Amino acid sequence: MDEAKPFKIPKREVWEAFKKIKANQGAAGVDGQSIAAFEANLSGNLYKLWNRLSSGSYFPPPVRRVDIPKANGGTRPLGIPTVADRVAQEVVRRYLEPILEPVFHPDSYGYRPGKSAIDAVRQARQRCWRYDWVLDIDVKGYFDSIDWKLMLKAVRRHTDSPWVLLYVERWLKAPVQMEDGSVVPRTAGTPQGGVVSPILANLFLHYAFDTWMARTYPHIPFERYADDAICHCKSAEEAQALWSALADRFAVCKLVLHPEKTKIVYCKDANRRGDFPNISFDFLGFAFRARKTMWGKGEEHFFAHSFQPAASPKALTSIGRTIRRLFITAATKPCRNWPRCTTRTFKAGSTTTATSIGRSCARP
Repeated sequence: MDEAKPFKIPKREVWEAFKKIKANQGAAGVDGQSIAAFEANLSGNLYKLWNRLSSGSYFPPPVRRVDIPKANGGTRPLGIPTVADRVAQEVVRRYLEPILEPVFHPDSYGYRPGKSAIDAVRQARQRCWRYDWVLDIDVKGYFDSIDWKLMLKAVRRHTDSPWVLLYVERWLKAPVQMEDGSVVPRTAGTPQGGVVSPILANLFLHYAFDTWMARTYPHIPFERYADDAICHCKSAEEAQALWSALADRFAVCKLVLHPEKTKIVYCKDANRRGDFPNISFDFLGFAFRARKTMWGKGEEHFFAHSFQPAASPKALTSIGRTIRRLFITAATKPCRNWPRCTTRTFKAGSTTTATSIGRSCARP
C-alpha cells in the first residue's frame, strides 16, 4: 500500500515527529484541538496525516495569530499551527536538519543542536575585548519579510525532494486567522511560532548574511542568533562602511535594517577611553558595557572597568514578572490543610517565601 503513494514518507517518521511535538506541548491551533484531544484518537489521526502527506493531498489549515506583549510595550505576532500541522512540519524539519546543519556557518547559533544563546554571548564577549567597535544589527520584521521566491530557491539548493518542496511552499503561503476570527492571506514571511519556521529562517539568513559576510568581509567576525547579529570591527569607519554595504545587501534580499535599532557601538573600558555616543548594546538578553571588574587575587588585586555582558534591564524585568506570576500561581493553590482550606489567605504584612507558603495560611 505504501508503494502506491507518490511520496515515500515512512510512517515511523510521523510517529517520531508526534513524540517531539508532544514533548514540546504548545497551545491549540484554529481547530481548538489540544494535544490530549489529538492523542485520544492517536492512531487514526496519525494515519490520516501520513496518508495525506504521502499522497500530496495535505493542505495546511490557517495559522492562529496571537500577539505576545514585548518588554518595550509593543507586541510580537506569533502563528500557532494546529497539532496535526505541527506534526507535519516536524516531519519536514527532521528531513532538512541533517542536510542543512553541516552547511550552516559556525557563528550561527540560533535553533541549532549543540549551540545556544550562551555560546553566542560567550564568543561575543571575547571578541569585544579584541575589537573596539561593534555593529549591532536589527532586521526590521524579519519573520514577516522573508521573500517566498528566494526562500524556495535556497531550499531547492539543498534538496530536490518533491514532497519537501511542495509542503514548504504550502506552509509559506498558509493564511492567518486573526483573533477576531477573520482569515487574512499572506504575501511574505514565515509564521514565527511554526515548527519548520526556525530552520527556514536560518537558511534564508545563511545566504542573505552569513555566506555574504564570509565572502565579502572575511576579516570581520560576527555572531548571529536567528535575526539578531553583531559584527566586530577595528574602526568606526569600517563599521560605517559595513553598515552601508549590509543595507544594500539586505535590499537585494528584500529585507530592511531597522533605522533606529541598528547602531555602531564603541567598546569602552579601562584601555579604550574614547568618548562616543553609543558605548553599550543589548544582545540576546545581555547588556554589554563597561563594568567594574576585579583583577588579580588576594592582596594583589585591583579594580578596573572591563567591557562585559550581564543580564539586561529588559531581561531582569521579564524575569521578575515571571517570578511574580509563579508566586501568584503557587499562592492560589490550596494549603496543606486541604480539603478543609481551599483558599490562600495570608496575614497582612507577613513576609512569604517559597518555603513558607505552606505555613502562612491565616486560616485555622
